[in-house]
Amino acid sequence: MTTATNRLHIDFVSDVVCPWCAIGLHSLEQAIAKLGDDVEVAIAFQPFELNPDLGADGEAIDEHLARKYGASAVQLEATREAIRQRGDALGFRFGPRERIWNTFDAHRLLHWAALEGAGQARALKHALLAAYFSDGADVSDRDVLVRAAEAAGLDGTRARAVLASGEYADAVREREASWAAKGIHSVPAVIINDRYLISGGQPVEVFEGALRSVLAGREE
Repeated sequence: MTTATNRLHIDFVSDVVCPWCAIGLHSLEQAIAKLGDDVEVAIAFQPFELNPDLGADGEAIDEHLARKYGASAVQLEATREAIRQRGDALGFRFGPRERIWNTFDAHRLLHWAALEGAGQARALKHALLAAYFSDGADVSDRDVLVRAAEAAGLDGTRARAVLASGEYADAVREREASWAAKGIHSVPAVIINDRYLISGGQPVEVFEGALRSVLAGREE
């Protein structure tokens, strides 16, 4: 029987166009798998927009990264290669991407999916990450979002209705503001049992060690 001492609640604060979030999620999930079946872990996906002011047309990704971070072409390629290698090691494929997109509607859809069930939200998160990073799809496009919802086992008609309305917009904004007020200004941010923060796309062993420490009652 699962007891309070071997239950973990994890808030995973992230964006679906953040490569280190994709790495962090896959790494975290592999760490959780190493804990064994006697540990019960619940992951709640929390919204964060890297570029909330991005327009409907998005932005060319190289121009965006150069403008935002001052990165040169050589630096960008080196970072991409490091990300590709990390993804390969975790079984996640990073393909070519030409643009970066606004993700507010994706977060609204994720909020709805979580109301349908934790498993549906997790499946949708994976579908959205694959759509953008593996396939280079526009994750602000409603057809792309509906296909991702259907791939996650969700009702495509209901997903389209959510996207066509303003449903869950206020809830997403409130959650974003709440996490910002708690000091979360970069992602991924992994918060365990509302107390312990792990930042960044850490290796599997780092996540595993932190989770085991929390289960043992030791703060990192």
